[in-house]
Amino acid sequence: MDRKKITDAITAALADKGKRKFTQSLEFIVNFRNIDFSKAENRLNLDILLPKGKGKEQKVVVFADGQAALDAKNAGASEVFDAAGISKLAGDKKRLSQLAKSCEFIAMPNLMVPVGKTLGQVLGSRGKLPRPITGPIKEAIDQAKRRVRLVSRGKYLPVAQCMIGTEAMGVDDLVENFEAAYEKVKAKVLEVNIKSVYVKLSMGRPVKVA
Repeated sequence: MDRKKITDAITAALADKGKRKFTQSLEFIVNFRNIDFSKAENRLNLDILLPKGKGKEQKVVVFADGQAALDAKNAGASEVFDAAGISKLAGDKKRLSQLAKSCEFIAMPNLMVPVGKTLGQVLGSRGKLPRPITGPIKEAIDQAKRRVRLVSRGKYLPVAQCMIGTEAMGVDDLVENFEAAYEKVKAKVLEVNIKSVYVKLSMGRPVKVA
């Protein structure tokens, strides 16, 4: 996709921000064609790493024990829960719900099963099941801070969207994030099946990327 057209669309979307009492997110919206989303294998559930970040601080909860827990705290995790902490969190529905609203979750592989059994119902319903940590913890936390999920809507709606930053970010940074999201989608569905792409602020009008 032509970078100038992306830049023009994002610039137009930002010009429509008006005066709000909060910082609006910039949304990336894709419409599809010739894809049967009633088939589970066609539905989208993509992790996208935004190269320029989300434009706001992202809290990350880590499930880890032993040295890994200490490493997570030193690497900037907002909260760290070991096996005992997971059980305690399962009994505190209010706190769990609050964390699910504002945090991303990652877990050491040995704790994925306990997390799934005790917290899976709450986190899964919000699309917040933890991603397993497969490399250095600091790197996993940094990725979680930049990760967004793009999920297709229901079985039959041929559209998906995710945030790619905020109105406080520079246009060039937002363009890079847009391109990362577009390339991820294109790799999954092929470009011929992408009908149209829009960007919009939380409270703004959709702007088509020509």
